[in-house]
Order: sequence, then structure tokens, then C-alpha cells
Amino acid sequence: MFELDEHHRGLAETARAVAASVAGHADEADDMLTVHPVMREALRESGLPELCVVNAFGGRSDKIDPLAITVVREALMAESAHLDGLFGMQGIGSYALSLRGHPSVQERWLPRVARLDAIAALALTEPEVGSDLKAITTTVVQDGDGLVVTGEKSFITNAGAADFYTVLAREGEGYSLVLVPADTPGVSVEIGPRLIAPHIMGAVSFAGARVPATHRIGDPGTAFKLVLTTLATFRVSVAGAAVGLAQAALDEVVRHTNTRSQFGARLAELGPIPHFVGTTWVEVESARLLTYQAAARAAADPLAALDRSSMAKVAATEAAARATDRAVQFSGRFGLVTGTKVERLYRNARPMRVYEGGNEVLTGQLAKRLAKLSGY
Repeated sequence: MFELDEHHRGLAETARAVAASVAGHADEADDMLTVHPVMREALRESGLPELCVVNAFGGRSDKIDPLAITVVREALMAESAHLDGLFGMQGIGSYALSLRGHPSVQERWLPRVARLDAIAALALTEPEVGSDLKAITTTVVQDGDGLVVTGEKSFITNAGAADFYTVLAREGEGYSLVLVPADTPGVSVEIGPRLIAPHIMGAVSFAGARVPATHRIGDPGTAFKLVLTTLATFRVSVAGAAVGLAQAALDEVVRHTNTRSQFGARLAELGPIPHFVGTTWVEVESARLLTYQAAARAAADPLAALDRSSMAKVAATEAAARATDRAVQFSGRFGLVTGTKVERLYRNARPMRVYEGGNEVLTGQLAKRLAKLSGY
């Protein structure tokens, strides 16, 4: 059994209130390729982005709490993928800076991240590189007291809206992370492509973009440890968002099947529908418990809890996929209508099985870990 403490319940309640206040803009925001101003202002006023930054730079605590991020994303995603993404990326895009950034760069950017005055982005993937990040071709070269970044990044969340990019690049024989402000000469953005679930996304080009050497995050060649730590801290929050989406789909199923009748009975009483409604509830609650447990472990030691976080991400996103599919199916023809909440939930569920580690990639890694733990 896992119960949230009063602190985390309070965060979830605040997040639900924020989400409810902007729910009427959810469809409109989902169709935008830039930040929705009403959602940004509501999130800023809530103070929730402060959870994404350490207290030395305007945050809430001395370290990022994955459980806090997770319960907030659960509440936000239940109403709006746009709102959830805006919140989550503040942490994902700035976490390496919080860990190993130069003090002057931390002082410039992190308080603005905490206030949502600056939008963060993490630039990892490239046109020919997805999960195999060691195959990237973007480079960073030291030139006197500066760093020169050259390359192409694609499918970058917040591209065009971000105020800075945390860029993964080759440096010599290793890999480094570099913070590149969006207004740096040589940085350009091409918005798109549009996904089945609309998302702020684009390609970012670095044509010899020069930044001070202080913008390298951590030591040269240490990028992958920082990237892994970022993923270990925030991957479980994707599971939280998936749980929120799955719960919203279940709520729609319960509402529809108990208020619509066919053949003289409520849909909730007909054929296999009761079985699948009950099964969905089991799956959602199971995913929620695994997610909370994994997030609590990640709060203590993100890297040690990475296996459990990966399990939660897979379990929750697969549960969300089933819950939203059933919501469409049990809504009948009404589930096929565009512009409805059911349709929006269905579209938003599908990408979650791909990003932050494709589910098949994660289960493959888990299989290798299991064999090792079993002595093979």
C-alpha cells in the first residue's frame, strides 16, 4: 500500500486546481505549436515550476523531488497535455544545469526557469539519431574562451518556444552538454513536424553557434552521466502523466456507460462492458501504485531506482493506451468525433509509449538487467 503524505497531496490538489482553471483551453492549446499564454500564466501563478529548480535558485527544496514532479504531472495531464508538457520540460531541460552548471550560468537561468520567465529545452535527438545517442554528429569545439556548437537536432520539444537549449554534442572522443541560449547567432529553428498529438516541436540548427566556455555543463566528456541522471529523475514523471491521462479516460468511460442506455439497460450493464470497465480500473490503480513507489525510490536515489522507473513508465503508458482505446470503443460513434475529450485523450496517449525511451527499448533493457540480477 502506498499513500501520499500531506505535502504531496497538497501539490496534487494545487495542480488539479490549475488544470481545472484552464481546462476550457485544452483543445485550443493542444493545437498550438507555441506556448499558450493563458496556460503559461496559470502555471506561473501557481508556483509549481519552482518544483523543477533547487532552492538555491528560487526552487522549493534542496533537491528535485521526483514524486512531487510525478503527482503534479498526473493532475495536469488529466486535463491538458500542453500544460503537462510545459511543466515537465522546465525540469527536464534545466536539470543538468542545476547539477553541474557554472554558478554564473545557474544564477542567470535557473531563477527564470523557476518563475517560468524562461522556457527550457533538452536537445538530444537528430535527424538520423533517436535512441542511439552515441551516434550523434553535433559537435562542440573549444575555441579560446568560447565553445562553438555545430549540428542539427530534430524532434526537439519546445523548439521555437525555448529560451535556451541544453545540447548534447560530441567533444573530441567524448560527449558534452552545452547550454545555448536561443538568441545566440547561428541558432535557427524550423517548426514541426506536427504529431498525431499536437506538440511544441521543431528542428534546431546550430551553425557555428558560439557561447562562453562557462556554458559547458559539467566537465568535458561527462554528458552521458548527466543525461542518464536526468532521465533517472524524470522518467517516472512520464508514468505519472500517463496515469493522469488513463484516469481521465476511465472517468469518461464511467460517465458515458452509466448515463447512456441501449436495449433497455445502461451500457454499464451490457455484454463485456462491465468486465472491461473493472479491468481498466484495476490497471489504472496498479499503474498508479507502481508509479508512486518508483517515484518515491527515485527521490531517494534516482539512478538506483531507474529499473523501477522504467517499469512504471512502461506499465502506465500501456495502461493509458488501453484505457483510451476502451474509451473510444465504449463511446461508440461519439468516440470517433473530433474535438471531444475522448478523441484528445486517445491521440495524446499514443506518443507516450515512444518518448522518454520507447517501451520496447526499456523492456529490452529490463530483460538484460533481470538476467544479470539472476546471475546469467
